[in-house]
Amino acid sequence: MLLLILSVGTLTACGEQAPQQQEENTGSEQTFQKDVTLGIVEWPGVTQKTYVLKEVLDNLGYEVKINTFTVPILLKAVSTGDVDAFAGTWFNSLGDTLQQYIDDGTIVVLGNNVEKSLYRSAVPTYVYEAGVKSLADLDKYADKFDRKIYGIEPGNAGNEIMMKAVDNDTYGLGDWKVLESSTSAMLASVERATESKEWIVFSGWKPHWMNVAYDMKYLDDPESIWGKPSKIGTIARSGLPEDDPNLTRFLKQFKINSEIQSAWIMEYGKKKRDPEVVAKEWVADNLDVVNPWLEGVKTVDGQDAQKVVQQAY
Repeated sequence: MLLLILSVGTLTACGEQAPQQQEENTGSEQTFQKDVTLGIVEWPGVTQKTYVLKEVLDNLGYEVKINTFTVPILLKAVSTGDVDAFAGTWFNSLGDTLQQYIDDGTIVVLGNNVEKSLYRSAVPTYVYEAGVKSLADLDKYADKFDRKIYGIEPGNAGNEIMMKAVDNDTYGLGDWKVLESSTSAMLASVERATESKEWIVFSGWKPHWMNVAYDMKYLDDPESIWGKPSKIGTIARSGLPEDDPNLTRFLKQFKINSEIQSAWIMEYGKKKRDPEVVAKEWVADNLDVVNPWLEGVKTVDGQDAQKVVQQAY
């Protein structure tokens, strides 16, 4: 009888401990990919954004390497697994080029990471306040603009949109001309025009430092020739969610607004500051923004990421 009681007691004790053991085993199955490769192209926005990601991930114990590519080669590198993630994906612009990798399952979308992004024709605020609030208003003041629309590099989607508007006489722009040049040349023209309060219409987008440096407004587009609002986000190699769900969670939760990224671009792209220094300073001064990115995230040795990052600064 005594042996029977002891046996039942032992089985009962084991049964009570089983759920706890199972929970511990589940936790121990968390996998981490310590070495991480993030891709960038030579755009100031994604460059500075990626260095901010690296600054945070370094604190979590990841070894982060940043590699530079052209867009087509970068997408291919993500699809083959040579790059783990890319945080500067302009989904509207990449269109079918990106979609083919999504369709064949080699690239996954982790979501949008910039709120209130935009790509559209813009004017200085003094022009906007004088009555040019829409693309439909441009031709009313054609002489003030000298019938010129300032664009950037040839082949750019924004240039193509406005050249098509000229060809089709959309908004009465049939006798206007799109001036293709480069981003730096266009912004130099904006700089000169705003200094002398001359009228100019140009391709604007945010995030970008132009939104910090210039007092400017984006024009309404009642005929929607610029299409849907821009979306910028993060893509990853298809195996990343399984290989490192912790890193994947962090990348999914990484979100900022265009004002924040425009300020980053101002520091790196305009002022030419070291992106690592900019990242370190910004993270230290904006832990309230960083904290939601780390909700439920761990360091590679299993510590609470929010606590570790708070303590690091």
